[in-house]
Amino acid sequence: MPGRTQARRMTVQDIRTILRLTHEQGLSVREIGLRLKLSKTTVATYLLRAREARLDCWPLPPGRDDDATLEAALFQRMGRPPQDLQEPDWARVATELKRKGVTLVLLWQEYRAAHPEGYGYTWFCEQFRAFENRTSPSFRNRHGAGAVMQTDYAGHTIPITDPATGAVRQAQIFVTVLGASSYTFAWASLTQTLPDWIEAQVRALKFFGGLTKAIVCDNLKAAVAKPLWFEPSITKTFSDMAAHYDTTVLPTRPRRPRDKGKVEGAVLIVERWILARLRNMQFFSVEALNAAIAELLADLNDRPMRRIGRSRRDLFDEIERPALRELPPEPFEYAEWKQAKVHPD
Repeated sequence: MPGRTQARRMTVQDIRTILRLTHEQGLSVREIGLRLKLSKTTVATYLLRAREARLDCWPLPPGRDDDATLEAALFQRMGRPPQDLQEPDWARVATELKRKGVTLVLLWQEYRAAHPEGYGYTWFCEQFRAFENRTSPSFRNRHGAGAVMQTDYAGHTIPITDPATGAVRQAQIFVTVLGASSYTFAWASLTQTLPDWIEAQVRALKFFGGLTKAIVCDNLKAAVAKPLWFEPSITKTFSDMAAHYDTTVLPTRPRRPRDKGKVEGAVLIVERWILARLRNMQFFSVEALNAAIAELLADLNDRPMRRIGRSRRDLFDEIERPALRELPPEPFEYAEWKQAKVHPD
């Protein structure tokens, strides 16, 4: 096994060459490193030392161009050059990253414009990944603003008592959430059948006031006719609704809850912050239940999220609402498609 190659020692002539190639020929740090067989960090360090000594020019000023003076000016202190240690607002970075066309490179460049002696791009990416892992240790799918609306039904139900007969029915709780802002909508219906499913979708779009590029849903019978692994087919009515709103329906894979992880989390939050608070109340109509849900839903969307420090409504107004497409003038009208039997005369 070959031995490790020892890094060559820098000379004053190397520093002169770095300054000349930078200020006379306009080469980048990377190009200089390749030409002199030095790392980009080494080249950048000596350029920073030259700026601190006010020698970031070529040719060097008279009286400061001899080797002894140049070395003394650049090495008057030892150790790594000081840096601007102020960290970016990582929550803000995560929010900006959801905007269309925004990348980590752009956000780092803006950070360095405000902090010229701040950290490098590699550190910036590593620290942002660490922030994301602290926020959520599982995989995070960064949905762009206006990209997706995820829908599902909660496992918990709310009993509704018929005042005339005393019969009790369990109301089903429909939950939907926008991918970028986590802005949440919830709606109660008596069933999960196709009419209630379509009504819940239409009400959600009206609540959000705009359209996303895609609707991600579970493989319930009202939505998906054939829950195939790679090419599921949706019901005719649901397909017509998607065509009316010019959006795409994306059913998730069977037994893959992470395909709709955003709404899985929203369902859990709705169960804890809304349904749990209604557990001791008695409802005699689904309209009364929806009125109570709407009141608690407004409080949920206005509540600051613990790890982000901002509310769902704030994020929705800032980054999601402008990215939504306009709704059509008329809402979708429900219709069922059934196979007719024709008897000859």
